[in-house]
Amino acid sequence: MATLKKIGEELGLSVATVSRALNGFPEVKETTRNRVREAADRLGYRPNRVAQRLVTGRSGMVGMIVKIKPDMSADQTFFEMLTGLTAALSERETDLVLAVDQAEDPVLPYQRMLERDVLDGFILNAPVPDDPRVSFLQERGIPFVLHGQDRACPNYPTFGIDNFSVSTDSVRLLAQLGHRRIALINGEVSAAFAHDRLAAFEAAMEDFGLNKDLIRTGASLESHGYSQALDLLSAATPPTAIICASTVIAAGAMRAIRDRGLSVPGDVSVMAHDDALPQTRAINFEPALTVTRAPMRDACAPLAHMLVDHLNGTPAHELQVTLKADLIIRGSTGPAPKPEISDGPR
Repeated sequence: MATLKKIGEELGLSVATVSRALNGFPEVKETTRNRVREAADRLGYRPNRVAQRLVTGRSGMVGMIVKIKPDMSADQTFFEMLTGLTAALSERETDLVLAVDQAEDPVLPYQRMLERDVLDGFILNAPVPDDPRVSFLQERGIPFVLHGQDRACPNYPTFGIDNFSVSTDSVRLLAQLGHRRIALINGEVSAAFAHDRLAAFEAAMEDFGLNKDLIRTGASLESHGYSQALDLLSAATPPTAIICASTVIAAGAMRAIRDRGLSVPGDVSVMAHDDALPQTRAINFEPALTVTRAPMRDACAPLAHMLVDHLNGTPAHELQVTLKADLIIRGSTGPAPKPEISDGPR
């Protein structure tokens, strides 16, 4: 196995410079750091973690805490994230330490992990508005990156999508197709993404002069989509279009529409936000589902690299990315159905 001395001899650098370059010290030029990392990879160098911590004060480990639901299940998106984050962090010689949160207090699991003094920072997911975890870590100067945003103007590293445009683009498409009664089956509004999408849906409906009362919220489950769609379709003036917070919810909504003897999109148009999960691929729906698309897996590498860069000294304001989801129009949306015209008395 290559040593620091071997890399230094290869590049004509001192052992101290090689060590600082590999550990991301800002006083080493980026070109030099890149040369050293390339040589280390080529020569098969693997850092001694004990020695590395003595030099940098860092363990090379970051934490992530997943919230487990009362039924002991985790969100299916979590497993997609876990695989991608682990792979991306390993590229930066960093390990992911996973813990489970079953506490009432969202801050308590972080406090317990910090007491062990083994983590350099955290990756946070599933934020709520004004997330208490953000304040807790910032008050203690603990580096972290958040998948999403918990506030309008974040002052921390963040990577996510523009959830306001998700709703705005969806309403605009359906309104342009002539729909006047548009419903939203949202996730739990305690989640920041659902909170933002609800606010944007209401604002967009107002902009188009449409009734914004056809709103349902709850868990992102197929059963929720099914029951809420049945309820909406049983109204005296049912919606002609339904926006779903996820493809899982959309699957339930489309099943409810068919169970009512209606067709998609002939009677009811359906669209959803798509995290591109393998279990519910929008393209495999019948008809294929119109979506705002932002694959969950695409967030893994940016989140991992942002956290490591932040640990290496990159300021938070340089590590803030909000992407716009793609709008993909498929067969599940179409023109609003024309009202039936009565022939009058016979």
